[in-house]
Amino acid sequence: MASAGEAPGGEDTHVEKKKKASERYWEEPGKDGNQTEKNDGESKQLQHKKAEKSRKRKLEHKPRDQSRGKNFLSGKTDPFPGPAPVPKDRIQKFKRKEDMSKPRHKRHKLRQLITQSEDASKMSQNQAARFDLLLPEDAGFLEGDEGEDTCTISQNDIADAVDLASSAKYFNLKLSQFGPYRLDYSKTGRHLVLGGRRGHIACLDWQSKQLMCEINVMESINDVKWLHSESMYAVAQKKWLYIYDSNGIELHCIRKFNDVLRMQFLPYHFLLATVSATSFLQYLDVSVGKEVAAICTKTGRLDVMCQNPYNAIIHLGHANGTVTLWSPNQKEALVKMLCHQGGVRSVSVDKTGLYMVTSGMDKKLKVYDIRTFKPLKSYFLPAGASCLSLSQKGLLSAATGDIVQVYRDVWSTPVTKPYMAHRVRGAVSGLHFCPFEDVLGVGHGDGFTSMLVPGAGEPNFDGLDANPYRSAKQRQEWEVKALLEKIQPELISLNPNKLGEVDRATFEQRHQDRVEALGFDPLAKQKFVPKFKKKGRSSSGAVERRKKQVAHEDQRELIKNTIEQKMRTEKEQEWKIKESVVFRKKSALDRFKK
Repeated sequence: MASAGEAPGGEDTHVEKKKKASERYWEEPGKDGNQTEKNDGESKQLQHKKAEKSRKRKLEHKPRDQSRGKNFLSGKTDPFPGPAPVPKDRIQKFKRKEDMSKPRHKRHKLRQLITQSEDASKMSQNQAARFDLLLPEDAGFLEGDEGEDTCTISQNDIADAVDLASSAKYFNLKLSQFGPYRLDYSKTGRHLVLGGRRGHIACLDWQSKQLMCEINVMESINDVKWLHSESMYAVAQKKWLYIYDSNGIELHCIRKFNDVLRMQFLPYHFLLATVSATSFLQYLDVSVGKEVAAICTKTGRLDVMCQNPYNAIIHLGHANGTVTLWSPNQKEALVKMLCHQGGVRSVSVDKTGLYMVTSGMDKKLKVYDIRTFKPLKSYFLPAGASCLSLSQKGLLSAATGDIVQVYRDVWSTPVTKPYMAHRVRGAVSGLHFCPFEDVLGVGHGDGFTSMLVPGAGEPNFDGLDANPYRSAKQRQEWEVKALLEKIQPELISLNPNKLGEVDRATFEQRHQDRVEALGFDPLAKQKFVPKFKKKGRSSSGAVERRKKQVAHEDQRELIKNTIEQKMRTEKEQEWKIKESVVFRKKSALDRFKK
């Protein structure tokens, strides 16, 4: 009889025996069950470690350009990991603003916004500096042989020396029947419009020499000007102002603008500024066709006009030798400058808005710094200059009778001789440098001349702003975006940087009115009240410690500002002492000083 703890030898019981683990091909045969369980436990630990390592690797994963010393398939490491460094001077060139001071306490959202803004500014600054290295073209100037003046080199010699595409840009149009001619290039520099005094108008793609339209209005023409694109242009005729399209079809006749003599178009404001023989300065918004402002200058006939591309201020020259600066927001002149002893014949402003060049009846050519409104240089021309024009790279062209002279670096160094000179077939009536091309257009009594002036144009253009190679579809897209980003005429001011500043006088007045209405100052700094904390952390000692910590931080900030101001004043005093020592006259008793 079997014992109670054992089952009888041929009978099955309800308790199953523990099955033996099946053998695997990687396990050695003959191992017992304990060894198998041990191996299973070790394999589980290894799997867990591998999963942990892969998880850490995913967390530490970085983009390819930020990885340091990444291994390649060949087993080698990158000797120059990460993006290529950008020189600091190039980054400084595109610097937009100084770093802002962040608030210390609370205002976490404001701190986050300031940080995000600074990061975006630095990223765009680095990208602009990096892309600046990729600009394909470089500006070049005309250089003569040893002992040879560049002003003696003729246009035919230059055309023979350059390539075929550049030599085709030098040409003459003989239009002696309807001259003298006024001219204007489009913003992209691709298209040209000519207006003859006796009514002839021609619009053409001057690079391909393709004529777009040619009409005769049977009326005297005072000036022509392209509008925002090459599809429309304005013509100042004898009586009124007319708008034509590129096919020569009359679109508008604006009778409010009568006796117009000169015009300027402000591209970012879509404003056409005109001056008339009746002493009126008028602004026309070409996007809606309405007159924005009409200002009576009370200075007589106005036939000298130019614009400042930097701030859209209009400069007018008068017969009494003064130059006045105007904005559509004021009925009086912003600035009045006495520039010449005789009448002003021509005015031009460079694209940076820093320098203004004027010529007068006193046969003088003067260069002014617009920031200080003071003359920098003054040159005497034997016959005076009737027309002036400044290029994108700072070259100045001046017309004296039938001779066109080009000067270089007129505001930085004294100029003794011209950079280039050319004689045309009639008295010059209009000068204009072509944007993004080394070309000067000259309108005269016998037609039109296109001169080659090396180093005049900006070699690299912004394809999003003025693209000479854009298609009709791209022009339409650009026009829509430009209309959406149009600047209102109320924002035109002498200093455009003031638009981003706070009007503190108005703000303080409003704040005072608010304090009087509420009976307390809502912006005053509230006394620090510690929050109540649980678990014994708001004992009287802990609360006092927190109060002292906040007070110390405020005091530390005050002390830091005081020390910085003190160091600044000390440096200024040391610099003044050094200057006085340098410029003071030496004495024989100085040797006794220690």
